[in-house]
Formats: sequence, structure tokens, C-alpha cells
Amino acid sequence: MSPEDDKGPEGKEPSLDDLNPEAAEETPDTLEAVPERDADGKVEDTTDEIVFDPNEPVYENTIYAVKTSIGHERIVADAIENKTIRKGAELFAILCPQPMRGYIFIEATNPDALQELLKGVKKVRGIVRGEAGNISMEEIEHFLAPKPLVSGIVEGNIVELIAGPFKGEKARVQNIDEAREEITVELFEAMISIPITVRGDHVRVIEKEMR
Repeated sequence: MSPEDDKGPEGKEPSLDDLNPEAAEETPDTLEAVPERDADGKVEDTTDEIVFDPNEPVYENTIYAVKTSIGHERIVADAIENKTIRKGAELFAILCPQPMRGYIFIEATNPDALQELLKGVKKVRGIVRGEAGNISMEEIEHFLAPKPLVSGIVEGNIVELIAGPFKGEKARVQNIDEAREEITVELFEAMISIPITVRGDHVRVIEKEMR
């Protein structure tokens, strides 16, 4: 057999493709990203959103305590609210009571989804786990009722006026009108001792009367 007999009908050297014409085409060197598809063959949306699987176990609404940096409670609450709206997450309420320092309360259903939502939120220290983290409504309902403006003020307290024409002056509480939520005080540095009446939220207690 001559060398020419080893060549194909076109004078080319035979290849594996000639021996197996049904062989798959050569795989390209570069791989293209293949979109993920669901069971129905539809392309799944991979945007940065929190997706709640309907097959997940159903949780009851629970109030969770979330630890924050002290003094940043309101900032954290606002950031979580904005992220909840942006992601379409399932939160029902966010409570940021003023007396509490370093904690806020969030009503949600799925603790794992809540933990995922809190990722990346600045000044968040995490969810309080265990029995201490599951808050009942009875434990926080006193935060929901507004306190009287004169709450915590008693006769004889030394207060500082924080609003009005006498702002910055110090005075002693002489009388408290709980119905009108007003207090009567006597200024220390006034040339003439004249009692004045102000709203309860216009003063700040700086020294309590020792009884």
C-alpha cells in the first residue's frame, strides 16, 4: 500500500472524526455560565433578595431581642426597616424603646431569615438566642403605652429647664399637676422668688429629693 492509499478521498490524513462521524463536537476552551433553572425549566431569579420557600416549616410570630451598639438603637432600627422594604422581607414590627440601651425588638416569623436580613447592617451585634431572646408581649407592652409627662418627677426634685424662656435655669419642684401634666417650680437664681408653671417634658431631673 502506497502512502497515497492511507489518505482520504480528498488527499487528507484520516482523523478520528472520519472514523466516527457522529462524534460530539470539540468542547470550547471557555465555559459560559449556565443559568439555573427550576423544576419547570424556567430560569431562576438570582437577584440579591431573601426568598421564602413555601415548603419551609411555618413559624409563629415571635418577638426577638436584637443586640446593638449602645446609642445606635434608632439608627439600627431605621437601617433594618429600609433593608426590609428593599428586600421584600417579612417583618411585622420593629420596636426601639427609648429606655432600653443596646437592644431593639423585632417581630418576625422565621429566625433564620431574620438572621440573614441582619447581615451587613452596621452596629448590629446579633439576635439574642435562647429563652432570653424570645420576648412575650406582656414583657414589652409597657413600652407601648405613653408615660405621663410628669412621670418620675416628685416634689423637692432639682430640675433643669430644657425649653422655654428659662432654658438652662435650675429650679426646685414645688407642685405637680398630673391631670394637666404640668409642674410648678421655683428658680434658684431669680432675683424675685416667683413660682412658674411649665410642662413636664420641659424639665430634666438632675437631683432627686432624698426622703
